[in-house]
Amino acid sequence: MEYNIERSKMTSQVLYRKWRSQTLSEVVGQESVTQTLRNALSSGRLSHAYLFCGPRGTGKTSTARILAKAVNCLTTGGKGEPCNTCEMCRAITEGSAMDVLEIDAASNTSVDDVRSLREKVNYAPAQARFKVYIIDEFHMLSGSASNALLKTLEEPPPHVIFILATTEVHKIIPTIMSRCQRFDFRRIPQTDIINRLANACKAENITIAPESLRLIARSATGSMRDAWNLLEQLTIYYGSEISFQQVQTMLGITGDARVRELAKHIMDDKVSEAVATINSANNDGLDLRHFKRELVEYLRYLLLMKTGAEDSVDVTGEDLAELKQLASHTSLPKILKTLKLFSQVEIGTENNSTLSIELAIVDSITKTEDDAPEPVRQQEHKVEAVSHPIQGKTSAPIHHQTKPSEPKKAEAKSETKTIVPSEATKTEPAKKQPPAEIIDAPDKSKLDWRSVIEQAPADTKRSPALAILRSAGVKPVAFENDVVTLSFRYPYIKEQLEKMENQRVVEKIISSFVGHPCRVQCVLENNNNLVKEALKLGAQIIDVEET
Repeated sequence: MEYNIERSKMTSQVLYRKWRSQTLSEVVGQESVTQTLRNALSSGRLSHAYLFCGPRGTGKTSTARILAKAVNCLTTGGKGEPCNTCEMCRAITEGSAMDVLEIDAASNTSVDDVRSLREKVNYAPAQARFKVYIIDEFHMLSGSASNALLKTLEEPPPHVIFILATTEVHKIIPTIMSRCQRFDFRRIPQTDIINRLANACKAENITIAPESLRLIARSATGSMRDAWNLLEQLTIYYGSEISFQQVQTMLGITGDARVRELAKHIMDDKVSEAVATINSANNDGLDLRHFKRELVEYLRYLLLMKTGAEDSVDVTGEDLAELKQLASHTSLPKILKTLKLFSQVEIGTENNSTLSIELAIVDSITKTEDDAPEPVRQQEHKVEAVSHPIQGKTSAPIHHQTKPSEPKKAEAKSETKTIVPSEATKTEPAKKQPPAEIIDAPDKSKLDWRSVIEQAPADTKRSPALAILRSAGVKPVAFENDVVTLSFRYPYIKEQLEKMENQRVVEKIISSFVGHPCRVQCVLENNNNLVKEALKLGAQIIDVEET
């Protein structure tokens, strides 16, 4: 069409303005809106006020300008698409038409601005058939200004059309919305953005691969304007030949295969391999924030694949086959747990920036008590009733027998436990011990570990030490003589907390909660300690099972 020839002459304009939609049929991804407007034009059933609402960059202002051209087109007489060649269409496209006014509501929010507008509305158009007012970001008008415009919106002069555009429709008062025809603009699908960019690149002699356009469309998150801006930046930096790696660099995408490798190690419960992978990526200088973002996206695809939403996964055929295979031998709860953990990870700028990711890796692989089957949890509680890990000063006393009695071997063999209480402990059952997360404290009746973490001082909130305390592999087991003993399931996390700076922060957190200075002692979790403590409390070993 002729307006495309004119468009090619606008070489000094940026791509966004040069390739802006000039007809309703060119508006991308808003078929329901454009079809309704075309029907209204052809039938002559125009409204006096329209409300265009939706996310940024989805074509609201462009559609408003096209509608202003369509109703004033000298060629079609306002009965269809604008011709873009007549004098009126050209003036509106260039922004020089006196009867089409674009108003920024963000800078014209007062009642006086609306009163001035109401006075000008009564004047007849100078050249066009309709005087069109396009008010952008209409939600920025003050409440009093919106109320001042109510009567004019309800009964404007027959030669006036209002088009209100907003990204936050919930801020517009209902009385305004009831006086307008509302059109909701949705985010533009990636395929539509890709096709639009591909056509522009072909016309502009820009060499770029379809995979690169897919990355641009994905980063634009449904905004055509953002997609144009990204393509504009690429052409400025790299010229007319753009490679896939250059697009990744511009968008901050690592595209590293270790993202998929790390996800596979986590799903296979390989802690050491997963930690080695993230440290390898960090040592190679990759931006861990982008790396983590890509990992979350890959885990999301894995979740969609597991739940049967394969059509929503936008990856290549090779990656799709890999996701299928990984999802086939991974449980849905495991994927959900991992995705939630990594979605909450915050990457800091400190030297030990991998710590938060490493803790998320360990937590996602660690099987907590809630993950264990019901019979196993019941069995663990039975063991705790017999012997409990180290407790504070107020632990329940165990009465030792004065004369050992002969254990009954027949009854012992029928038990599945390797440790049983003596006769004395059978006659007087031990009191139920508090869980490891709530231990007796000298100055507070209960040291609630969750409260200790939640009430941490403000200056410790972003410390890696606080992230360590939240880890599933860390728990308090004793509080005695102002020394809090923390048990660690993994040696690596214990070593991290024992660093001078981290240990100082932990001691500050606990001291702040208790009210006086405390020290921290770190120990590794060891099942043999349970046996030793049980023996001290009077239990007897009657059998050892081979594992």
